Amino acid sequence: MENNGSATIDYKKELVRKAIHMISLSIPVIYYYIPRDVAVDILVPLVLISVTIDLGRYVFPSLAKWFYSWFGFLLRKHEVDKKKKNLNGASYVLISALICILIFPKIIFVTAFTVLIIGDIAAALIGRRFGKHKFLAKSLEGTLAFFVFASIAVMLTPKVMYFPGEYFIAIVAVAFGAIGENISYGWADDNLVIPLTVGFVLWGLYIWLYPNLSLILPNVPV
Repeated sequence: MENNGSATIDYKKELVRKAIHMISLSIPVIYYYIPRDVAVDILVPLVLISVTIDLGRYVFPSLAKWFYSWFGFLLRKHEVDKKKKNLNGASYVLISALICILIFPKIIFVTAFTVLIIGDIAAALIGRRFGKHKFLAKSLEGTLAFFVFASIAVMLTPKVMYFPGEYFIAIVAVAFGAIGENISYGWADDNLVIPLTVGFVLWGLYIWLYPNLSLILPNVPV
């Protein structure tokens, strides 16, 4: 009974974490409507502030006390490891957003980051609750949940010309993202692995299948 109670508490914490994680969906939504340089100007100070506070909590006791009093309930065990000094998920989301905006065309970023948010939430909540069958590093149920929900999400993300093939390659990229999320467990942060995997696969497929198609979205700020 004690273990069941602990598992219930952990799952409730995960629900709260993922509810907050859902707010990150605002990043691709806002970026869709603003130029890249404006997005970078916003993200750079946010990344610096987040990482400084995140690492500073390991050095300054007063900062750690403040940080844990506000955000401690959201952190996982590896995010409070004083020896490894890991960053928390929120910092990785901001770092990932900045890196991906600098690398990818806007249409690729919006799709890849939407997959990150929706897929990661689905994998975590369904995998933790219903995961019973081992698949690679995590559960089959969680990985399938990632694929299904993220595939639905990419049906709604912007396309260049809305060719049927654009939907197909988006789903292929989601499949790679689902595997990336699974196998990243224990050695890399999935907030980085997922959008980079989806982004490079999707970009590569666009270049391969639509070599003459410009990836600049019409009537959208560059």
